[in-house]
Amino acid sequence: MDRFVWTSGLLEIHETLVIQQRGVRIYDGEEKIKFDAGTLLLSTHRLIWRDQRNHECCMAIPLSQIVFIEEQAAGIGKSAKIVVHLHPAPPNKELGPLQSSKNSYIKLSFKEHGQIEFYRRLSEEMTQRRWENMPVSQSFQTNRGPQPGRIRAVGIVGIERKLEEKRKETDKNISEAFEDLSKLMVKAKEMVELSKSIANKIKDKQGDITEDETIRFKSYLLSMGIANPVTRETYGSGTQYHMQLAKQLAGILQAPLEERGGIMSLTEVYCLVNRARGMELLSPEDLVNACKMLEALKLPLRLRVFDSGVMVIELQSHKEEEMVASALETVSEKGSLTSEEFAKLVGMSVLLAKERLLLAEKMGHLCRDDSVEGLRFYPNLFMTQS
Repeated sequence: MDRFVWTSGLLEIHETLVIQQRGVRIYDGEEKIKFDAGTLLLSTHRLIWRDQRNHECCMAIPLSQIVFIEEQAAGIGKSAKIVVHLHPAPPNKELGPLQSSKNSYIKLSFKEHGQIEFYRRLSEEMTQRRWENMPVSQSFQTNRGPQPGRIRAVGIVGIERKLEEKRKETDKNISEAFEDLSKLMVKAKEMVELSKSIANKIKDKQGDITEDETIRFKSYLLSMGIANPVTRETYGSGTQYHMQLAKQLAGILQAPLEERGGIMSLTEVYCLVNRARGMELLSPEDLVNACKMLEALKLPLRLRVFDSGVMVIELQSHKEEEMVASALETVSEKGSLTSEEFAKLVGMSVLLAKERLLLAEKMGHLCRDDSVEGLRFYPNLFMTQS
């Protein structure tokens, strides 16, 4: 403990703060001393301890005074510690909290945890020995008055100043990012107008372009997104907006639904539609309201809500009997299936697979075994065998 010297806590111009940790108590060997609650700072050159209640009480020890360090695990009612073994105090040592001590080591007790990261960073500094890159005469004049021409970064104040500089830099980066985003949105609108113009030209010159070229060109337009998305700016926020949105949904969802067996969960639909709309994102509430109008507008799709509350979009041509018969056939072939196994076999989400199996159970074609191993479905032999 006699290796510590009083300091103002100022960092030298070439000294950098590495890490700090609150709630650290210092032991002189095994002895408890009055320095029981402070903030421990590790710089590239020193260990600095500052009292949390009295900031004028601040002391430091050069890293060059440390021989080696070791960890001491926490116990019942005891916090984890770092044991710091020290060289003997130099004869010309400046004033400190203790002028002499019988112990050749100190203990740093971490009452608020954080010792693992602090130990790692201290070990790194001891290995790199960065304090050797600057003469000692420059490193440790911290308890003396300020010198002309020297720029100092004050301990806590210096940290706050660095945080403020980082905040300003972050604000600047965010502003630049939003400028780029505004430019991107302008370009996106230009691309939408271009795709709309090309689509109109295809309609006008249908006879001059072959069918294969038309199909290929339209696929390019689809990959760019919805050519003219329905927005509140165009149709307002009432029923008219949801009606137009429902018509647009029917146009873009029919092909994906046919590829997926005629049914998709509303979550999948939400992701697919917003991906196609680009910048003009759709809220979940607007999507649900538009889907509720699909059947009333006599569109080829409809919204369906299962007993469990799961909402799906399905084709009007999607037959419930065919869906149940297919599930029964698959389960009968395998003997029994869980919803996860069934989902893998038929290539659909686990959520939809489970709803299909539950529907088949509701109609009496399947029965269940609900155990600690999970929910498993079996063919209902009472219905299939006399």
